[in-house]
Parts: sequence; C-alpha cells; structure tokens
Amino acid sequence: MIYTTRMKPWRVIGLLSGTSMDGVDVAAAEFRLRAGVIELLPLGYSSLPYPETLRRELVSLTRSAAKGPSAWCELEAATGRMFAAAARYGVEQLAQGRADLIGSLGQTVRHETVGGSTLGTLQLGGSARIAEATGLPVLADPRSRDVAAGGQGAPLAPVLDVLWLAGLSPPLGSTSSPGGVLALNLGGIANVTVVGGGKPIAYDTGPGNALIDAAAELVGTEDGRDTDGTLAACGRVRPDLLEKLVNDDYFHRSPPKTTDKEHFGLEYLRNALAALPEVSAPDLLRTATELTVRTVTEACAAHDPGLVIASGGGVANPVLMSGLRRELGRHGAELHTSGQHGIPPDAKEAFLAALLGFLGMHGLPGNIASCTGAEGPRVLGTLTPGNRPLSTPEPVGTPVTALRISTPSAFHTTDRESTCASSTWQ
Repeated sequence: MIYTTRMKPWRVIGLLSGTSMDGVDVAAAEFRLRAGVIELLPLGYSSLPYPETLRRELVSLTRSAAKGPSAWCELEAATGRMFAAAARYGVEQLAQGRADLIGSLGQTVRHETVGGSTLGTLQLGGSARIAEATGLPVLADPRSRDVAAGGQGAPLAPVLDVLWLAGLSPPLGSTSSPGGVLALNLGGIANVTVVGGGKPIAYDTGPGNALIDAAAELVGTEDGRDTDGTLAACGRVRPDLLEKLVNDDYFHRSPPKTTDKEHFGLEYLRNALAALPEVSAPDLLRTATELTVRTVTEACAAHDPGLVIASGGGVANPVLMSGLRRELGRHGAELHTSGQHGIPPDAKEAFLAALLGFLGMHGLPGNIASCTGAEGPRVLGTLTPGNRPLSTPEPVGTPVTALRISTPSAFHTTDRESTCASSTWQ
C-alpha cells in the first residue's frame, strides 16, 4: 500500500521521566503519514517537576532492596497521578484541548541486565490513571515487548533517530568531515545512534549526567545538581580518580549494550574515591564530567563520525559540551545540537514517546533490532482504552523510510533549544 494523500492527522501526547527522576516531560505533536514519510508537527512541550518528597522517594526506593510491596504500591500511585496530570496538561495546554492518543515511556525504576542480557524492565506511570484523567487511549510500556523478543528494551531512541536523520533537509553530509552521522543523547545515561554504512547501531556509552549528579549529591550542592557546570568549571581533572572511574568492564563490552544509573551511581563513585587522597568538590565534579566526555568521545570515535548531533539535559551543561566539542574535534567531528535540526534538545525523548505511540497504534515497529538485540522488529506497547470504544486504524502496509519535522523554520538554529513553545505552538 502506498499513500499518495495525507492520512488523517493524529494528535499524540508523549510522556516520560528520565533517569534523573526530576519530573515528567510532556510533548504534543501532530503526525501524518504520506508515501512512507512521517510528518511531525510539534505543538509544544514542557516539564512538570516532581514534588521534592516524591523525587526523593523515587531515588531512594530504586536504591533499596529492603522496601516492601506497600512502598512500591504507594510510589506507583503517586507517580501515576503525576503522569496523569502531565497528560491532562498536554491535552489542554499544548494540544489546544484535542488529542487522539497518549504515548508513555513511564518512569523507569528498574532495568535488570546481567551479562549483557536484560532479564526485565520496570516502569511506573499508571496508564490506567492517564486514561482515566484524559479519556484517551494510552499506549505504554513499549520496552517490555522488545525484552520479550530477546532485546535489551533500550535504547528505543534509534527509531526516531534513524527516521529523523534520513528525513533532514538539506541532506546531511555538508560538514567539513566526510564521516558518518551520530545522534547522541546526554541524559542520565548517554547513548549513541549510528546511521549510514549498513544496519543502524545504538547503545548506551555509559554515564551522561548520572555520575555528575551523584557527585553533586555527594558534595551536598543545594539542589543536588551542578547547575550550568558551575562547580566543574572551577575544578581540575584528577588523573588518579579518572583512571579508577574508566576502569569498568562496561566500557569494553561490545554493543548492543545498555546500563543504568544504579551501576553508575553513588556506590560506583564512592568505590572509586576509596583509598585516594582527598578530592575537592570542584575537582570531583570536573572529573565526573570528564568521564562522560572521554567515554562518549571514545564510543563516537569508533564509528568515524563527521557529525554528532546532541540532545538531552546534558546539552545545557557548558563544561560538558565544551569538552565534547574539543575531544570530538580532535577526531574530525563537528558537534551540533538537535535544536539546530528541528528538535528541541530537552524535548526529544518526549517526542519519541509520542512517536512510539503513533507507530504502535498503526501497527508499525517501534524498535530497531540491530540496536536493541531483539530477534526482529516488533510492534511495541500495551494499549489501555479510553472512555470510548477502542477503534484502531488500519495497519500501515508500506515501510516508513523517514521522518520530517514540519515547518522547521519555526525553530532557532542556535546551539541551544529551538523556539518550539514551552506552553503552546502555532
């Protein structure tokens, strides 16, 4: 089946909370499909911070094996209420009161990987509460199907990266280097997607912001963050600490691979600091930041990049971005942000959640098997009906080859975010 006219547009709200566990990101988008190309019109995005008590409980609960079922049940309810509120905000404030579907990646609280094999993955976020709050169908829990098919359930961003990079106009390749194109996400965990030259490859490189946040928590910064890299900018890299931090088997494993902040967290940092002379707070933050710079650069350099396009919360850290620009430049690669190519850096994963919802509802695969290690492409997600009888569209009978951001001129092409509104976009 080849679509020669536009499909009925679908308005989808995307939801997720990342490994930093600081709130729920929400984006609204309108999708159309024509001749195998998805058109994505961003309607807006925002982030609803968790109440501090909920955030602390989420963080502490994921670190404790002693918490019982009652604690988990209470946390599921509280997190579900936050996702429901974010979904309602997305419908009412970002989508002007009209939406067709909610796509949710939830809040990952456990991702159990042993010896390169993912045993299971657990997300909170209450799809039933979202449906109850909005009256809309909810496509949630996309990772579990990939895990059931032998994959690692992550990263799922490659489905957006591969289609988006294929649909960029003008075509990529106008950089000073002839190398390939990589999409880099600097969330709590950093991951890369490599396109061109065969099957796409994607995997977690190691810590993105997670170890920086752990260092900030360890030294007792006011908000548990090194905002704008302020402390790191005052420090120096401690070679002895950096050597201990990079001495981890994960960095030497071959992809596909995935990790989490339980691995690269406070305990990992404390173990590295043991038996070392005292490390000042600025030096600790600078060294944790340099670990991300080094490990991300080494992973990217293995694929001979000409262009690396970064997104995620780490884009707002000037020390991290300066280090990456410096080190990638030594390998002949330019560093851009996703905002320079149509997707706001801090909203990309929320738009991914919306895209996964759209794909799943239309019977289209949401994983890329060469990236997750699954046995093959799978339609992802579990569907919770809304208030109306559930009516799914006809499955799409033609492969999807690209994704294009509609009216990309609405976005600034600066090194920070685009102008996609944080409240509404018209």
